[in-house]
Amino acid sequence: MVFSFANLSQQVISGLATGSIYALGAFGLVLIFKTMDTVNFAQGKMAMVTAFVAWTCMNRFHMPYYLAFIVAVAFGALLGIFIERVFLRPVQGSSPLTLIIITLGLVMILEGVAGWIFGFDTKNYPVAVKGDPLTVLTAKISPHNLLIIIVTLVIMAGIYLFFKYTMAGIAIRATAQDITTSYLMGINVSRIFSTTWAVSAILGAIAGILIAPVSFLSTTMMDEVQLKAFSAAVLGGFTSLGGAVVGGLLLGVLENLVAGYISPEFKTSFAFGLIILVLWVKPSGLLGTVQRKKV
Repeated sequence: MVFSFANLSQQVISGLATGSIYALGAFGLVLIFKTMDTVNFAQGKMAMVTAFVAWTCMNRFHMPYYLAFIVAVAFGALLGIFIERVFLRPVQGSSPLTLIIITLGLVMILEGVAGWIFGFDTKNYPVAVKGDPLTVLTAKISPHNLLIIIVTLVIMAGIYLFFKYTMAGIAIRATAQDITTSYLMGINVSRIFSTTWAVSAILGAIAGILIAPVSFLSTTMMDEVQLKAFSAAVLGGFTSLGGAVVGGLLLGVLENLVAGYISPEFKTSFAFGLIILVLWVKPSGLLGTVQRKKV
């Protein structure tokens, strides 16, 4: 590709749309990690199931897109609460490795159940907004990709206000800082864990529904997105919620530049390479902090 401002702006704008999806996924991963000290590798499959629920609402129950979206997101929140209470709460206090193994097991369970109920065939998924591409800084962007960016910005602003000004948000922040002290201060930590999983599942659900028209709907549609979200969380810092957003957007732009100016075949391997590079240069990530525990 010939280098020019028009080409560069096209790659950046397209990368921001993709990076917004990574940012939503990374934010959910970091939120779970900060409160429960584990990585939810099942988040992608949870998002996939939610996208199938939205598709079913539209195709079998003939709901309009936005009503199906609301129903699916509500289902995603309930799914997150269900998984936390049924699979994770009984082993609360176990080692992080135990919790990670459970989430890895859930990956197989959710994919199998989704395939059994919805089938393993790839399905078309409608876009939320149709229309001709719009021009932004000499770059073309589809209405759907523009919607992805806008939705991500609105959600992140809403989450910021939620964590800063609501009692539930403050309680989640306190629990993420120190679980023992939160217990002593009278915070219902078990309820906070459920709320955290619900919020994380909602973010994953929104990411899954928004990416479905691009990647097509299937039981494996979120596998690469999950990897990129994990890479974004590592890039931004697994201890920083803001870093997850920055990491997601930055990864989306960087991989688009790599695909546009080097080769599209390097997009996935670039994410792996970025993880290795960040862990080598700055293990805590761009905005993360080193956490030390007394033993």
